[in-house]
Amino acid sequence: MSAPTTGAVGSRVGLRVVIWGLAYLVIGIATAALSRGPGPGQIRIMWRWIAWVASAIAFAAQIWYERIRAAVAPARAALRAALAVALGGLLLAVAATNHALRTGSARIVPQLIALVVWPVLLAIPAFLVAWAAAALLAGKKSG
Repeated sequence: MSAPTTGAVGSRVGLRVVIWGLAYLVIGIATAALSRGPGPGQIRIMWRWIAWVASAIAFAAQIWYERIRAAVAPARAALRAALAVALGGLLLAVAATNHALRTGSARIVPQLIALVVWPVLLAIPAFLVAWAAAALLAGKKSG
């Protein structure tokens, strides 16, 4: 069996980024829906915390996968994780814009700004944290 071509590898990497990005979308939408359910404000806050924890677990899992299973360099693993986070942020911004338009509560300029700002504001710190985490994994792997 021959080695995969560069295009095949690239499409698998892109697919992984999309899958992780969709995971962030599902986490965000599901926990937001659950937080709107009946119950005291503490239940709503709990669902928000669950969203943060679930997203952090997904983030850590992707970094681990990219660094250990896919054996890519720390910077590349961080870039892939940051791209997935940015995609998740973009998809959540699209979902929020869609929700605002459907409910008639949209102020279109802030919604359009969010489509650019959310992914950028999420991707930059995600890259830095992922790079540090991937570098730590690199040290443990070689040590």
